[in-house]
Amino acid sequence: MTLRATPTAGTIAAAVLAATALLGLAPRAVAAPVPQPQAATAETRAAAAQAAAAPETLATLSRFFAREGRVSPTAAQPRIEGEAIPVSYLSPEFVAGRAGAPVARLEFLASRAVSSDGQQAALWTARTEAGWQVVNIATGDDEFRYARLGAEKLPGGTVFREPQIDAWYVAGGSRVLPLDEDAVRAVGAGGTSLGAYRARVAKAYGDKLPGSAYAKGGAAGGFAASPEPDATRTAPGTVTAAAAAAGALALAGAGALALRRRRTTAAA
Repeated sequence: MTLRATPTAGTIAAAVLAATALLGLAPRAVAAPVPQPQAATAETRAAAAQAAAAPETLATLSRFFAREGRVSPTAAQPRIEGEAIPVSYLSPEFVAGRAGAPVARLEFLASRAVSSDGQQAALWTARTEAGWQVVNIATGDDEFRYARLGAEKLPGGTVFREPQIDAWYVAGGSRVLPLDEDAVRAVGAGGTSLGAYRARVAKAYGDKLPGSAYAKGGAAGGFAASPEPDATRTAPGTVTAAAAAAGALALAGAGALALRRRRTTAAA
C-alpha cells in the first residue's frame, strides 16, 4: 500500500532528511552535516557497525520496535544482522553537470536491525562532528533489498536513490535502470541512457541547487510546495528531521526519527 501525505509545511519540513542529501540543502538555522567519505572502506564499515551495535542504540531500537505495541521493549531484543552497506543518493554535482561527476555519491552506511517478532529497520550511520553515529532509524529494508536487486540486475553497478521521488536505480556504463515502480515511472521499464537521465534531473532540480535563488530563498531541501513528499512520521519523543539531517541526532534517551518510506514493488 502506498502511503500518501498532503504537502503541508510540516510534511515538507519532515521530508528534509531525504532531500538534503540530494541538493546539499538544510534550513538556514541548521548547520550542514559533516561531509561523508567518497567510498565505504573497511574502517568506515567497522565504525558504522560499532555505532549500530552500541548498547544505547540497541536500547533505542527496543523502544522503536515497541512503538506500535506489537512487542514490548523488553521482549523486542533487537539484533544487528550482516555488515553495514553503503547507501548512495543522486549527486548534486551530477545534476549540475560537473565534468566527470558520478551519478551518485555515498550518503551514509546502513545496518539492518531485526526485532524478536521479525520487524526490520535500517540504521543510518553517518560521520558527524562527534564521529560516526546513528542519525536515523528507518522502517523496512529498502536499502538492503534494492542493493540486492541492483546487484542482480546489473552486477557491478551503482545502486542509488533519487529521494525527491523515492525512486531507486542501478547505474552502470551508460545506462540507468529502474529498481522500483517510482523509477519505472521516471525512466521507463527499460531504463534510459545516463545522458538522458542527467537531462531529466537537471530539468527537475537544476534550479534548486546550492547557491540558486531557490536555495537563497530559504526553501528546504529542494522541495517545492506542490510536489507530494514521501509520507513520514516521527515516533513520540523524537527530534526533528532537520536536526537529523544535520547529523545532530543523539540516540541516547530520546529515540530516533522514524521515516516511513512509501512501500513500492521492485521492478522486474
